[in-house]
Amino acid sequence: MSLVVMATGGTGGHIYPAVATARELMARGHETLLLGQRGGMEERVAAEQGLAFHGVDAGKLARSGQGRPDPRELLRAGQGVAQARSFLARTRPGAVVGYGGFASLPGVLAAQSLGLPTVLHEQNARLGLTQRLAVRGARAVGTAYERVIGLDPKRASLVGMPVRETRMPRAEALERLGLQDGPLTIFVMGGSQGSLFLNNAVPDTLRHLFGGEGLLAPQASAGGLSVDLDFTGSRAGGVQVLHSTGPRWLADVARGVKDLEWYEAVGFVDAVAAWSVADLAITRAGTSTLAEAAFHGVPLIMVPLPESAENHQFHNAVAVQQAGAGRVVEQKDVPGTLGQAVLECAAAGPRASMREAALGRSQVGAAGRFADLIERHLR
Repeated sequence: MSLVVMATGGTGGHIYPAVATARELMARGHETLLLGQRGGMEERVAAEQGLAFHGVDAGKLARSGQGRPDPRELLRAGQGVAQARSFLARTRPGAVVGYGGFASLPGVLAAQSLGLPTVLHEQNARLGLTQRLAVRGARAVGTAYERVIGLDPKRASLVGMPVRETRMPRAEALERLGLQDGPLTIFVMGGSQGSLFLNNAVPDTLRHLFGGEGLLAPQASAGGLSVDLDFTGSRAGGVQVLHSTGPRWLADVARGVKDLEWYEAVGFVDAVAAWSVADLAITRAGTSTLAEAAFHGVPLIMVPLPESAENHQFHNAVAVQQAGAGRVVEQKDVPGTLGQAVLECAAAGPRASMREAALGRSQVGAAGRFADLIERHLR
């Protein structure tokens, strides 16, 4: 069996698919290791997941004020490639797998310079910048979409988006998260590092809808719409919120909801437990988030990040809405429409329909299919 190095990092959308694939490969008898930015989120996640990690420097492929690459970042990227090359020359893995994002580039380019097999995973419908730099030397590219703009279809293999295909019994998940059995459970997550916009907008919206007691009043409305939640539970009409703020914003959000017993703000959350108890989620629209929601059958209210590259989050969210699995609320429209969307999606009938549609979108077995592709190209 071989050592397979996962070159990844930066955000959870790049890291967690690598973790899911690593676990699949380990179950098949391979050794795995995550290679990413020293001190980055990927190092913390690897430690939490019990996975081996090797850190290198990684420069962000950002632009300076003059519209040119920042030379300091290019220097760090070059140092990272040299560090990764030294490490890979010693370990000689069977393959290096790149998941996109600036932190993956040193490992992939170093592997290609050594003649080691590289395989890429592209999670979006448009080939990302780091993947465009690496694709020419890659043996294969696994994709989450049938068609990826900027990628020759002959080089693409549709595998889906690898996610942690683990569900937790509801009672166990509720206990782990300190939540009650009965109220409608809304999960709020702005990505692995949180979203300042959602952190500011969502608590005020939900406070307006549910009040200090966490109950939907009979006359409650948003935008003139009134909805009977009508869900089975010990507190009919009640709600509880689990809000993953990201550690940077936790203190501010916690301070703002300290008077709401039904609103729990946490810096990080056990994602498997959270998705296992969520009846409805308010999220951004990264591919990894959408894939996890689909696996768990959780209806979504999606607020796409307007600054996402080529506005890909908006297009991701529209696809989910068209499938009947969620509702898109553009960030500019949040003040007037988020509350209405919550009321509409929380109602029992629409929520059940969206749950079935979400499960229908799930690409179950994606980690296994991507592992198959990797194994075909091992040295």
